[in-house]
Amino acid sequence: MSRRFGQSGYIEKKGNAYYVRFRIDVAGQDERAYKSVRICPTHGIGSMTKPERARRAKELIAESGADSPELFNRVQGFNLGVTFKQQSETWLKRVKTRKRRPIKPATASSWTRYQTWINTVLGEMPFASVNNLALKELVCKMSEAKFSPKTMHDYLQVVKMVVASAVNEQGEELHPRKWNHEFIDLPQVTNQRTPTFNAEDITKILAASTGDLRVLFAPLSGTGMRVGEALALEVKDICGTTITVRQGVWNGIVQSPKTASGLREIDVHSTLAALLKEYIAGRKSGFLFQNASGKPISQTNVLKRGLHPVLESMKREKCGFHSFRRYRVTHLRKNRVPEDLLRFWIGHADQSVTDHYSKVKEDVEFRNVCAENVGLGFEIPVAELKRECEVAPSCTQNDLVPQNA
Repeated sequence: MSRRFGQSGYIEKKGNAYYVRFRIDVAGQDERAYKSVRICPTHGIGSMTKPERARRAKELIAESGADSPELFNRVQGFNLGVTFKQQSETWLKRVKTRKRRPIKPATASSWTRYQTWINTVLGEMPFASVNNLALKELVCKMSEAKFSPKTMHDYLQVVKMVVASAVNEQGEELHPRKWNHEFIDLPQVTNQRTPTFNAEDITKILAASTGDLRVLFAPLSGTGMRVGEALALEVKDICGTTITVRQGVWNGIVQSPKTASGLREIDVHSTLAALLKEYIAGRKSGFLFQNASGKPISQTNVLKRGLHPVLESMKREKCGFHSFRRYRVTHLRKNRVPEDLLRFWIGHADQSVTDHYSKVKEDVEFRNVCAENVGLGFEIPVAELKRECEVAPSCTQNDLVPQNA
């Protein structure tokens, strides 16, 4: 097939009306087909002169997209047999290696898993045919497999990104879609499970834990850090009552934090600072929580061999580390911590222009006062605290990112 050029069409009279006849690409066949579109009646209301008919014929051809590169590329892709599976593999490879916002290994792992399941339904389908009807079938299959509404949304989002990834040389989508969730019959996400702990739960968890686990669960509860950020902490990141978050870890791979806002300082209560100082016990380097080989301890082991057995002994349902994070956010809001400071400590982005104006997060003294006044909300077993914490000067936010970045 070759590029299509403008055509004027052939105007003919059929019965009581004029029609324009032109050629248009059709999926599934190499030769273009003829299409006839009505222009106007031959006489009476709505009739046109010969120049008007010629002008209207060109408009109808343009409206049909018969000469557009989008239609040409779409039909060509269909005829060349590009499948959804082939396009999805190309897309996933690109998002892993692109310069602009390459995805994290954890995201790549999840999307690969989604992609594998999706390909069992859509994999061999011509890529150009992946539309609302195809997604409707996919939703039916997911319903039969007992997928939750949230999982369905996550899987469909991958399909939509794959479809949008096919672009022409101008960077415009080859297969633009207006997704119709009503037609697809996609369930709404409601009553999503978001388990959390209260202060009593945290105290019991710490009391039932020992060693590394007790020390790990305490800062998770007292700072709201993501577990990957906590496991990636190094001894040098603990500076008196300030914890500097510089990196995260996933499956043993040290990487940058989840977002740019993840680069931050977290001010902690003196009790928690004392616990961490005692745990460090004079070490000068290395990961704060490390195994015998000096690598970060496994998140999976901490969850399955640490947190879950403790929750089972408390006769609580299993849940993940985000329950600690939800507890901390709730505790900070109950104690009326400024919202922009809360987001800074938690690692969330600013929400408004006013947040950019506020310089609260740069006032280290005020942050320390807030952290001390708000407290932890839970009790750390006294047996873990043998020495008082020597409060060292805090690092500054400017140390996290180079000034010329």
